[in-house]
Amino acid sequence: ASQSATAPPRRDLAWYRSESRTPALAILALGAATLLIVTVGTLVVLGLNGYTPTRNLILGFKSNEIDGICFLSIGAGLAAVIGGLVIFRRMPTKVSREEAIAGAVLGGQAVVLGLMLLWFSESDAVDKFVTNYFDFERLAPEFGAFVNGAKNTLILAVTSEFFGVILGLILSVFAVSKRAVVRAPARAYINFFRGTPLIWQLVFIGIAIPIGLQINIPTYTAAIIAFSLNTGAYAAEVFRAGIQSIERGQLEAARGLGMSQLQALRYAVIPQAVRRVIPPLMNEFVILVKDTALVLALGLTASGRDLMSVGNFLQNNTFNPTFLIGTMLGYLAICLPSIRLVNILERRLRSGLVGVTA
Repeated sequence: ASQSATAPPRRDLAWYRSESRTPALAILALGAATLLIVTVGTLVVLGLNGYTPTRNLILGFKSNEIDGICFLSIGAGLAAVIGGLVIFRRMPTKVSREEAIAGAVLGGQAVVLGLMLLWFSESDAVDKFVTNYFDFERLAPEFGAFVNGAKNTLILAVTSEFFGVILGLILSVFAVSKRAVVRAPARAYINFFRGTPLIWQLVFIGIAIPIGLQINIPTYTAAIIAFSLNTGAYAAEVFRAGIQSIERGQLEAARGLGMSQLQALRYAVIPQAVRRVIPPLMNEFVILVKDTALVLALGLTASGRDLMSVGNFLQNNTFNPTFLIGTMLGYLAICLPSIRLVNILERRLRSGLVGVTA
């Protein structure tokens, strides 16, 4: 009896089946199906009509099939919302109540999307919107430029993250020192670069210093310097949190073995702290990838343009914002896998993250 009392609660498929109820499950299925209809169904209809040329895409949005999807999603979504709210309190188990609420929420989302799509398809903005933002024929000839921009964006981000992490690790060691004369310069550096806008740092290093000191700093080099110095300040705080999350006894035990303060940090504390700060540093990398767009303020040569510079240059030459949609897709292609990797690392290192996030 004592063993069964301490056993973890069941959460297997058989348990969920026993806790689920048919009405709630039906509402959940209805809400999910309705949301799929309005999203996937719209993409299928547009794809059958053709995404290029723009005229085909316009006709797709204005087709009877899109109207049918809108009305179906609105009607079925409302049914899921009403049904979920009606049966919610009648369900005897927590699982079945959650199913009812989930179905109602999904149905509500389908209703909102259906109403928005119906308004858009019936409005006069379809022609202008598609022509200005979904003219995908313009993207194909410039695909190579976007690939080169993605490459340059990654070079900027990876190089700056590498130097920034090294600088941040050094600064964090100084920042946790007991001696104020050692801590003060590190804190001043960290506070300065965290307290001033990144765009100001880019412009000052890339424009103001070359003009004021009459020295030539290549734009690409200036951008890497600015991003590295900025990343170093934020990485230092991440490392400091990781170092201070390690139990004090670890440091004291290392000192008890005859190690100096630096040796104890190097061999006992920092190796453990690094494991804990990997996911936060990955998050900083994702942020840095997006921040590289600020290099637009410095201006780059055609071969050195990043994603944002490519999209902005092509838009200025053609007066068509579709190229900015291409830029957005490029950033998503880089950042979404990185975010997914961060989530995987956080799950695997969750025990080591407790001290950092706290």
